[in-house]
Amino acid sequence: QVQLVESGGGLVQAGGSLRLSCAASGGTFSNYIMGWFRQAPGKEREFVARLSWSGSSAYYADSVKGRFTISRDNAKKTVFLQMISLKPEDTAVYYCAACTKRPDSNWYCPTREYAYWGQGTQVTVSS
Repeated sequence: QVQLVESGGGLVQAGGSLRLSCAASGGTFSNYIMGWFRQAPGKEREFVARLSWSGSSAYYADSVKGRFTISRDNAKKTVFLQMISLKPEDTAVYYCAACTKRPDSNWYCPTREYAYWGQGTQVTVSS
């Protein structure tokens, strides 16, 4: 069983930065596509970013492209989300997730195939 624990959330002013971490235990971390998702109050959960096994291929939602960077340290079984130039609309609970699906050329994983999820960490951006 894989357990994911996020940390690093908090309250930040617009234009500020935060770095989220997600530590994994159990399983074979280096074989998982890792993703970050977020859910704002009253809205559906949405994809933010995903990362290939080695960390060499990253994909982002258009809304965060150029501001967020996903990375991973397989030795430490940790995935990160560096967020800069934060906006009030980035306010949400952020979740990391692990996908065990066999990757395609775009390292795509449908949301429903992320098998493991963390408990989430709150990010609040004030205007």
